[in-house]
Amino acid sequence: MRRKIVVGNWKMNNTVAESETLAQDVLAALGEGFSGCEVGIAPTYLALEATERIIEGSEVQLVAQNCHYENDGAYTGEVSARMINAVGCSYVIIGHSERRQYFGETNATVNLRVKKALTEGLKVILCVGETLEERETGVTESVVTSQVTEGLAGILDIGAIVIAYEPVWAIGTGKTASSAQAEEVHLLIRTTITELYGEPAASQLRIQYGGSVKPSNAVELFAMPNIDGGLIGGASLNAADFAAIVKAAS
Repeated sequence: MRRKIVVGNWKMNNTVAESETLAQDVLAALGEGFSGCEVGIAPTYLALEATERIIEGSEVQLVAQNCHYENDGAYTGEVSARMINAVGCSYVIIGHSERRQYFGETNATVNLRVKKALTEGLKVILCVGETLEERETGVTESVVTSQVTEGLAGILDIGAIVIAYEPVWAIGTGKTASSAQAEEVHLLIRTTITELYGEPAASQLRIQYGGSVKPSNAVELFAMPNIDGGLIGGASLNAADFAAIVKAAS
């Protein structure tokens, strides 16, 4: 049975001090009630080290929001997989829709980042998902399949990869895909992985849902057979809400 995984993506929110406080609040809110679920939090780069000190010794994993595909060099403003590994990250989020939408991320650059992260010993949360226009024009299947296939090109072992399906139209909009809509795309992703890597690998792959998950809809979403947890945005900035989502997955 696949263990659920819930990760809080704090995006560009919180100073270092605020991140420390939120991490403390998350630990307190979680208590001991999440043994059935893997949990991670993804603060900004500036707060990674401080947050790691707060969660050290707990079961909560430190997650980075992105990484570059080179170890070092003249890439002003970027942070490498080697650097985030050294600060204590277990996972890195790659290909988030906001990176694709605002910063020119492509399937090709996503693939480079995934390969580098794996080389550096990090586990990867690979994000895929369609825009509202793509959904309305009926190309969700081709868009998501291409993002999965091209994002994983040349990668032989997906044991350290989680895929997060995040419909762009349901992020930060208050809209949420119905549990049936989300399950349909999760099944598509698992079917694509079966074609690429075989049924055993596909059956073990965890696929998160990342479109405005809240305490009010988490139980229904996580009950779907192919939804293995959530990549949580806005709700992860409230410790009580995040803990409720984790407990729904647990």
